[in-house]
Amino acid sequence: MPWIDVNGVALRYQDSGAGEIPLVLLHEMGGTLESWDFLVPLLPPRLRVLRLDLRGAGLSEKPVAPFTMEDLGQDVLALCDALGLVAPIVPMGCAVGGALALHLAARHPARMRAVIATSPATSVVAERKEALRARADELERRGARALTDAGLERGYPTVLRDDAARFALTRAQRMAADPQGFAGTMRMLADLDMEAELGRIACPALLLAGTHDQDRPPEGVRAVAARIPGAEFRELPSGHFMAIQTPALVAEAMLRFLG
Repeated sequence: MPWIDVNGVALRYQDSGAGEIPLVLLHEMGGTLESWDFLVPLLPPRLRVLRLDLRGAGLSEKPVAPFTMEDLGQDVLALCDALGLVAPIVPMGCAVGGALALHLAARHPARMRAVIATSPATSVVAERKEALRARADELERRGARALTDAGLERGYPTVLRDDAARFALTRAQRMAADPQGFAGTMRMLADLDMEAELGRIACPALLLAGTHDQDRPPEGVRAVAARIPGAEFRELPSGHFMAIQTPALVAEAMLRFLG
């Protein structure tokens, strides 16, 4: 998988397929482009699939300076431009990646065909902001391993761990996350409030919630969908990492939406 230097940051990406519909996959906090490994093989050839490690994650650059959702959005668009991807895109993201997909749809309507978000993290309630910043500090002191299991209890509960190897893979991948980049994304989320942006989304939108997701429960995702004109909401028997946990269900929902 190649790297490219765009928008002042080096990004690792994978560009596959030659379909007429560009699908841009945006991973969750602590994830990487491999977060989509179980979903991509289920997608039809009419999609051109672009995925990347967001700044601060995976094998992309880990800037020392704080970054914002606007920075991440500009990274994605700069990557699309560099690859000659000029057709309207379908950004699809999980959690913070879902918020990024919605941010792109709100800020750059002319470049959007549709948008898909699973368990989008568009804001944090006031009483959780300081706790999230404290968690970011702990990440930098103790590393990702110290916080991984508690996070997976909420987003990848026992009821979804029937595939033990897949759960072990996800757990190990999250333990390997860069503490500085992970913490930087947490601090960005602590300051995030997309309330005003959601009402500006004009393209077709699909929001997916997981029944067993304790990080972003269905009622919260439904509330986000209600703020987007004409958005479709669906609840799946899945969790926070549904493209890993139940990729077939996600593929069915997104392809029915796109079709």
